[in-house]
Amino acid sequence: MSQSGVMIEIDLNAVIVSVDKSTPYVLTVPHADRNGDHGLPYGPFNPLEHRTFEIGLRSFVEMQTALKLGHVEQLYTFGDRGRHMTTPESKPHVVSVGYLALTRQTPESDEILKQQGARWRSWYDFFPWEDWRSGKPGLLDDTLLPLLQTYCDDPTVRDAPSTTISRRDRFQLSFGTGCGVWDEERALDRYEMMYGAGLVYEARRDGRPEAQRETALPMLGESMTFDHRRILATALSRLRAKLKYRPVVFELMPPEFTLTDLQRTVEAISGQHLHKQNFRRLVEGAHLVEPTGRLSTATGGRPAALYQFRRDILTERPTLGLRVGRH
Repeated sequence: MSQSGVMIEIDLNAVIVSVDKSTPYVLTVPHADRNGDHGLPYGPFNPLEHRTFEIGLRSFVEMQTALKLGHVEQLYTFGDRGRHMTTPESKPHVVSVGYLALTRQTPESDEILKQQGARWRSWYDFFPWEDWRSGKPGLLDDTLLPLLQTYCDDPTVRDAPSTTISRRDRFQLSFGTGCGVWDEERALDRYEMMYGAGLVYEARRDGRPEAQRETALPMLGESMTFDHRRILATALSRLRAKLKYRPVVFELMPPEFTLTDLQRTVEAISGQHLHKQNFRRLVEGAHLVEPTGRLSTATGGRPAALYQFRRDILTERPTLGLRVGRH
């Protein structure tokens, strides 16, 4: 309880990401207290039981998924009032601490997860407008952008007094309309604008007045319990940005891989199609990989050279990412 007498509960949330066969996945679990809806692994922090947030997080993840996490990093602390459905005053205010973890799927771990009821879900199930690998998603021009344009033009909707940028400017920056360009790192900005406009199921579930004005909400991605889709959008933005200055992609790769496998993993995370030769020049110029001298015969065609992450690079320079371009 805080000094003001308001009860506060701290929840620990895990965004666990893997990439398999060109699909980026996030691990979800059923929440019995939310009618079986799926969301992120999470649980309340107990200072009497958990010495640190991270110890508590690892404990909840292992209990809910039987998965032992490797490296994790804190994403963000979500403490705003009204960020998801309101609760009675007698209930504690929930502060959520989000963490990002990267892992690789294996047949053994997948069987354990299945037994626990956990599921790997493509993160594009939740954000279909973010996947540009086959070109601009039709959902944008057909549905989403016209609805947001109407929202921006609506004179009855007022911006909050503290807002320093207009809805229309936020729209252009987030979605690359007008003279702007699509910035894959703005995944969180896009989701938050859609929530504010009442265009996602969570806004209706949370009782947002903008969502109540729409008689039939379009299905703009699958929903998650509480504000877990917002937390996932935060992780998506963070990982896409981090891809450009840290070698995080190699935490998702096996010890040996082909350059095609590496390219498909980067494309899966960034949501962009990358030119093959340009990508290879980028990788070689960054000196991030080195050949193992072995070949892969699993390509279905001519054997391909196998590479490995060159770990010596970690001590050679501070910026080690793959600066993939924008649309």
